[in-house]
Amino acid sequence: MFFLCLQCLWCIKTKSCVTYPVRTILPPHALCPLSEARWGLCWMNFQALIITLAVIGGIIIIAFLICLFCCCKCENAGSKRFEDKMQRQANKTKTKQEERKSEMKQRHEEIRKKYGLSGQNQYSKFA
Repeated sequence: MFFLCLQCLWCIKTKSCVTYPVRTILPPHALCPLSEARWGLCWMNFQALIITLAVIGGIIIIAFLICLFCCCKCENAGSKRFEDKMQRQANKTKTKQEERKSEMKQRHEEIRKKYGLSGQNQYSKFA
């Protein structure tokens, strides 16, 4: 009975059940006006069904686009934070390296002073 009702298009205007025209998505107006057509369960207005499915489909599409936008935005924010962290770490490493380099230079100067060596390389004039 239920399966037969799904194949049936009930028209309130003509008070008849006709086989649903499957070749067309919507029933032609000559067969039955859309506002008067009932499909599937006989209480289900065909026009209301189309509007309801369109609204639900629109909500699903909008929700999907919002989720997609949020995911992309969160991913970009995460990569920006990661890049900032890497930049801070690189700056910290560079600062430490410069400090070590200046300490080494100072130690070398102290050693040169201790042994009476001048700061200029004696072989530099041959190069």
